[in-house]
Amino acid sequence: MTTLHKFTFAALAALVSVPLLAGDAGAIPLLTGFGGPSGYGLPQNCVHPNDDGSYAGPPPTTGYPAVPVSITRAFPMGLRFFGMTYNTMYVNTNGNITFRAAVGTYTPSPFPIADQPMIAPWWADVDTRGGGQPARNNICFHVEPNRVVVTWNNVGYFSSHDDRQNDFQLILTTSNTCTTTGDFDVEFRYNRCQWTTGDASGGSGGLGGTPAQVGFDAGNRRNYVSLPMSRTMAILDVCRMSNVPGGTPGLWRFQVRGGDLVGGCMGGGTACTVAGQMGACGQGVNVCEAMGVRCAQVNMPRSERCNGNDDDCNGMVDEGDALCPMNYVCDRGSCVERCSGELGCVAGRTCTEAGICVENTCMGVTCPEGQRCVSGNCVGVCDGVTCPVGQVCRAGRCANPCEGVMCNPMEVCDRNPGPTAGLCVPGCQCTPCPMGQSCQPDGYCVPDDCAGVTCPTGEYCRGGMCRDACETGPDTRLCPSGEVCSMGDCVPQATTPRPDAGVSDGGRVDGGRTDSGLPPVDVMIGVDAGTGGPDADEPVVLPPSRRGCQCSTVGAPGDARFAALGLAAGLAVIARRRRRG
Repeated sequence: MTTLHKFTFAALAALVSVPLLAGDAGAIPLLTGFGGPSGYGLPQNCVHPNDDGSYAGPPPTTGYPAVPVSITRAFPMGLRFFGMTYNTMYVNTNGNITFRAAVGTYTPSPFPIADQPMIAPWWADVDTRGGGQPARNNICFHVEPNRVVVTWNNVGYFSSHDDRQNDFQLILTTSNTCTTTGDFDVEFRYNRCQWTTGDASGGSGGLGGTPAQVGFDAGNRRNYVSLPMSRTMAILDVCRMSNVPGGTPGLWRFQVRGGDLVGGCMGGGTACTVAGQMGACGQGVNVCEAMGVRCAQVNMPRSERCNGNDDDCNGMVDEGDALCPMNYVCDRGSCVERCSGELGCVAGRTCTEAGICVENTCMGVTCPEGQRCVSGNCVGVCDGVTCPVGQVCRAGRCANPCEGVMCNPMEVCDRNPGPTAGLCVPGCQCTPCPMGQSCQPDGYCVPDDCAGVTCPTGEYCRGGMCRDACETGPDTRLCPSGEVCSMGDCVPQATTPRPDAGVSDGGRVDGGRTDSGLPPVDVMIGVDAGTGGPDADEPVVLPPSRRGCQCSTVGAPGDARFAALGLAAGLAVIARRRRRG
């Protein structure tokens, strides 16, 4: 639309009183150091002062035609965005970049829009003709290996107004996930949010009318993501909020994987309970759909196993007579030797009809699911349970969280205590190791002083030396009640104490463990987890035989799969809505 038409709209807008006021919401600093007077880009990479234009080449420029900016230096194979791969972008004055053509539309139409693939940190009527260059009121870009940065530096609004300024930035970076070529990460950074609307969009003094829109549009009238505050005065809150848990206000991050936006809605990627399903089948993850999220079922029914989980989804945990080998019985998610009148139990315990040794004070006590009886009281199954290094408490038992877990290529099973214990996460070939650690061929990060150190079963490396996984402080007892730590595992306590069979100063049982022929323990994700012994926050360096995960070698192909981590602040996926006429 021409400038004449915009003035006509401005005249109509002047008839409407807009009492809203916008504060100077200062938030996260923008990235700088890219050259030029402002530090946001060299002069040849800055957009000439204009209204509704686009980057048209280095100065001197007439402002027409728009010149596409190559992004192959940052992304040699291009960006994969909603089914298409792009090697160039158009930097548009009105707070967005597009991929098929330049866009000068100043009033943001509601997504989705046909044939207009767009990433918009602030699609509104930017006008940089109000002066202030080259230090501010300019738009510059910077392209380097693995990164593209576009900055709208304290820009004004139509018509040539400079009394309110917005300061924001778009950052595209290559992903570190070793996944599909063309994957990338997006970051919006907002340092100042003072205006929402140009005069020609119904605004007065930078406010009211049709405010800015923030989000992503595939350009196919189907796929798009728009922040729920878009096209309302609440869009100013992008300076005061963040979708990053614990993030600085003004920081917004997104991931584009396989061409689609990941977690692009409120609660996307967070855990949920599937309605009408029981046990493992009730575990789900929220996925973006239409106006909100849908709880997608993660697990399907499978054969019941002794693991403290309802595997066959019938509402009963560890039911059945064939879950354990002969002479063993399933107890709290683990196969233990069946007691009998001949074998008996240790002092203070009684052998029940089910063949399980139970505390005398707990005889006749029935606890709810997820609890156990201790000294006659019901407590959490993992309350007070400290596990050996490299193990976590699940369903009242200590177990290697990665036992039986199979990971995709370029992934490893997280064996450290925490919310992702037992889950497959990207290996260090994809995600760099922290300082002081080095990446090993199996995909694990190892402290530099433990690189190359191989410890025997039952030990782990710390400080460059092999340590007993059963050692603990003098006031801490490892393993659940009725069990002792031996060779890094919790095993049933002997019913008849042998000479010198007590707990040593290091907390390890003399006499070791005999081969019982127990089946591997299948762990349950999502129940209380105990500590992992001393220095549980450090990476556990276990011998390969105890790592419990089939991992790939460096360079193996395959897609990486992330553990579900939700975005904290709200996004709304608004699908299949027709463009307003």
